[in-house]
Amino acid sequence: MNKEARPFVKWAGGKGSLLNELTKNLPEFKNYHEPFVGGGALFFRLYSMGKIRKAYLNDLNEELMNAYQVIKSDVDSLINELQSGNYQNTKEIYYKIRAEELKDKVKRVARFIYLNKTAYNGLYRVNKKGKFNVPFGGYVNPTICDEKNLKLVSQALQKVELVSEDFSMVLKHAQKVDLVYFDPPYFPLSETSNFTSYTSEGFTKEDQDRLYEVYKHLDSGGRFVMLSNSYHPYTQKLYQEFDLEIVFAGRAISCKADGRGKIRELIIRNWKPIVSHQNQL
Repeated sequence: MNKEARPFVKWAGGKGSLLNELTKNLPEFKNYHEPFVGGGALFFRLYSMGKIRKAYLNDLNEELMNAYQVIKSDVDSLINELQSGNYQNTKEIYYKIRAEELKDKVKRVARFIYLNKTAYNGLYRVNKKGKFNVPFGGYVNPTICDEKNLKLVSQALQKVELVSEDFSMVLKHAQKVDLVYFDPPYFPLSETSNFTSYTSEGFTKEDQDRLYEVYKHLDSGGRFVMLSNSYHPYTQKLYQEFDLEIVFAGRAISCKADGRGKIRELIIRNWKPIVSHQNQL
């Protein structure tokens, strides 16, 4: 067992509350792939369990993947930057840093983490021009530099290949008996619920359909595949040939307070886990 790192950013759809569900009765697998890594909670749990030989972590959010890369290769410089005194939790400093456009990779990651810790409700959202547009959160004493956790994250990433490309590229990397976990932007429960955009391109119904085709292709090639998505007639019908389990997940990030709390969602597997309380659809 390794010491468990935690996600270094707060990320909508994070799987911290579902780790026991996601890790129980996993098959024996070789390498691990996560095409929508986000905060990486499942990866960090699997690493702490000693199950990661090699991993491929991907996300289209380039700022997020730059953060993973810098933490992997130059975590001490990042810690020094975050502790430099330039990242104060004030409204004036927040909007100054939010407006910056930086080329230095370490400073970009420091800005990224600072905004995540101090923005309203921990949202990461960009407009169509790719500009971060979340207002100041006004929190009391947020932990902007968690030195111990950043070092644990860096340690966990040493045998990881980090990429930022379309999720379908997993077909190029994943081999037989590898485990692939998809945690895409969820199919919206209503026309107004899909508030967020983590890249300027968004994630459409056509992308959901493409994802299903990739899932099927991986299944037919002998890979283990697991996917999380919303509990919705569309997703139930789309993946009806596979094993669907209903789980209740906590949601800490939403534009509105009444959008947070326990909601039903699906875990979709292409193997049959032995679960003590399989929910009936």
